[in-house]
Amino acid sequence: MSLLQQLRFDERGLIPVVTQDVRTGAVLMQAYADRAAVERTLSTREATYYSRSRGEQWVKGKTSGHTQRVVSVHADCDGDSLLYRVEQTGPACHTGAYSCFHQPLLEEKPSQTGLGGTLERVYETITERLATLPEQSYVARLHAGGLDRVLKKVSEEAGEVLLAAKNGDRTELATEVADLLFHTLFAMAEVGVSPADVAAVLQGREGKSGLKGPKEVG
Repeated sequence: MSLLQQLRFDERGLIPVVTQDVRTGAVLMQAYADRAAVERTLSTREATYYSRSRGEQWVKGKTSGHTQRVVSVHADCDGDSLLYRVEQTGPACHTGAYSCFHQPLLEEKPSQTGLGGTLERVYETITERLATLPEQSYVARLHAGGLDRVLKKVSEEAGEVLLAAKNGDRTELATEVADLLFHTLFAMAEVGVSPADVAAVLQGREGKSGLKGPKEVG
């Protein structure tokens, strides 16, 4: 008996599905699927669900363009819920938010101020604001100037980093590096490259003797 045949659908013929962004690890949404929707997901790698309100299947992104390419599907230990791990295009929530889970009841208190987690949170904020373009937002204003304007800011901030480092000003260097990282993340978001994509490249350069530089890889 295949694992698909062992899934436990409820009395309505549905099974809950949790959807996770494979790049960031963020939980994007929770929905339901019937057997036909699960089978379609497995065969096409397009995230397919079942709408309880409309009583029909729906493919994520068919109308909005915010598609989900399914990387993997896992059942839980009881076979009564599924995990879709996807490559998300655009926001997952109908409100325009990156994730449907954007209303905190209890905020996380980071145990440490690690750079990696901070960069991912900044990137998520940038992508959400690019999706919603709120008024008075710096992200919205810079985005309106086009990609060339964003790239000009990256170049300008890189020059400021060089100057601060040359002057040996530690406080100014930290500030300018933060500005450079922010605008680099902005450029990445505009093009659709995530921090996880960059991390994968760096991880591929890790060898037994340590991290390799770009010219040492190949």
